[in-house]
Amino acid sequence: MQQHVSKSSFKARALEYFRQIERTGKELVITDHGKPVLKIAPYSRDPAEALKSLRGSVLRYDDPTEPVGLEDWDDLQ
Repeated sequence: MQQHVSKSSFKARALEYFRQIERTGKELVITDHGKPVLKIAPYSRDPAEALKSLRGSVLRYDDPTEPVGLEDWDDLQ
């Protein structure tokens, strides 16, 4: 789970947040008026390490142009 912090809070405690990211290895999302604008993540020399979080997240579609939910169409009318 990512931690979210406002820009103003981050500005006041930046070094503390940097140390926390180094210690825990978890990302920090910085928000502006509640909307995410920046993400700070630990540095990794191994590019494959950065992609590990995506492993298993890609869905496979055999026919991506085929409409979905056709079997539910009658129920929706």
